[in-house]
Amino acid sequence: MQVRRALMQAGFILVTEDAEAEVIGLSVIEVPTGVLVRWTVSDAFTALANDQGEACGDTIQEAVRAAVSALLLQEGHTVTRPLHHADLLLLTS
Repeated sequence: MQVRRALMQAGFILVTEDAEAEVIGLSVIEVPTGVLVRWTVSDAFTALANDQGEACGDTIQEAVRAAVSALLLQEGHTVTRPLHHADLLLLTS
């Protein structure tokens, strides 16, 4: 899949669709409207973000979302906002 290849070539760590929920990294899941990219963070990151205040974690998530979005837009994909707070973004087909 082009999305997985582009993310891997950019250096993102991808987890398989059947990985357990606590596996960290980006997962790419095919959905009826396209592809959902979800970022799962480690417990250590969550604890650090909580220590720094909620805005810190939100800021980092926005930075990752912006980086992934920019990369996939450059690759010619159409990117929309996430459906759920935990989702990184949705790519429409």
